[in-house]
Amino acid sequence: MGTKNLQNFFDPLSVAIVGASHDQKKLGYIVLENFVRENFHGMLFPVNPDTTPILGKEVYPSVKKIPEKVDLAVVIVPAFAVSKVLKECVEKKISNVIVISSGFSEIGGRGIVLEQRLKKIIEVAKGRTSVVGPNCIGVFNPKTKIDTMFLSRERLRRPREGNIAFISQSGAVGSTVLDWLAQEGIGISKFVSYGNGIDVNETDFLEFFADDKDTHVVAMYLEGMKGEGEEFLQAMRKTTSKKPVVVLKAGKTEKGTKAAASHTGSLAGSARIYSGAFKQTNTIEAGNWEELFDFVKTFSMQPPPKGNKLAIITDGGGFGVLATDEAERQKLELPEPSLILKKKLQSKMPAHVKTHNPMDVTGDANMERYWYAMEAMLGSKEYDGAVVISLMQVPTLEPKIVDAVVEMKKFEKPILVCAVGSDFTQRVERNFENNRIPVFPTPERAVRAFAAMWNYKKYLQK
Repeated sequence: MGTKNLQNFFDPLSVAIVGASHDQKKLGYIVLENFVRENFHGMLFPVNPDTTPILGKEVYPSVKKIPEKVDLAVVIVPAFAVSKVLKECVEKKISNVIVISSGFSEIGGRGIVLEQRLKKIIEVAKGRTSVVGPNCIGVFNPKTKIDTMFLSRERLRRPREGNIAFISQSGAVGSTVLDWLAQEGIGISKFVSYGNGIDVNETDFLEFFADDKDTHVVAMYLEGMKGEGEEFLQAMRKTTSKKPVVVLKAGKTEKGTKAAASHTGSLAGSARIYSGAFKQTNTIEAGNWEELFDFVKTFSMQPPPKGNKLAIITDGGGFGVLATDEAERQKLELPEPSLILKKKLQSKMPAHVKTHNPMDVTGDANMERYWYAMEAMLGSKEYDGAVVISLMQVPTLEPKIVDAVVEMKKFEKPILVCAVGSDFTQRVERNFENNRIPVFPTPERAVRAFAAMWNYKKYLQK
């Protein structure tokens, strides 16, 4: 742990695509096209026994025939040929290799034998060559234009630059997350799918992202550990002491464990053991797919709260009740406004608005009413953050509500919005998130995201 060179996976100056294809339908063509289309800033070397140029690039018969130094090799050849290619990469002194090819321990039998061959080559290399994979989609870095995914951009959108690093054992889960983030306009710093993890694994990437200045929050999809348990815990502790880590652990049931074994060759282990390890290391465990998105988005966009006193501001009383129920379940405080604060609120509100917490600004609310409520409650020392429920179906509420909420960033307290509806509401939601205000379709999800931030902050305060 901590000795492997991972930088060249994300920022190499030269890349060899071993298995680059002349056939536009083949994976090797799609990966090469990713680099060419996105104007990768470094040198690019397609490798194929047929040395006819591909996409205007000179093609080499093997990596050993490339006259320049190669920082990263991306291997997309049949499983039986990977060991020969990997050996040549080691002999060429290529520091980093990504094996996209599948057909190894995840299929059992012959695949296990082939994977053992790769492990022996890596052992002989003695750390000089670090390997991601096999059975993965590799890495994506929007900043340096590294994109080893064999999924076309027409089918899988890539997210813009941001501050979320995503580690995924599963290529399918990882790619779907990327597509969703792109759709939502949420950026990432780096992404890696490491598949069977025969060399570089989740522990190594956690250590790397702990020190990565472009990463503010780490998300992880985990089926089972590939590294040593104690090293994994140490890496988790190191990372969570610097930035939040949100994990979605799969393979929690008996059948799910078996599915993980046949997917990435993982031993998923006891769900209780993993949950206990996450609690020990202040790792935030997402209960499901939705929570992974919600928590990561919130950590990416908002400052952590200094305490657990939550203000709820709503134009729909029922939604305020739902938020209150969830806040109590999450052991958050919902203090009533003090007499001084109530008087301040009452001076700006019509008589039919009751100055409680949750604060129901009622169904005739406008942007100014929200502004006064947020200004008073977040501007006081009585609240550490707010869930603002903005139901845009109310005819008096204008899209300028976004401007009012954005202005409240001046208090440096987390603000989470709940809004749900069709086209009109969705346009407003996008405007909120373009201004780094996270939006949730239910009050419960917004409150749980606030609680996740508070639980992380509590750990740091200890």
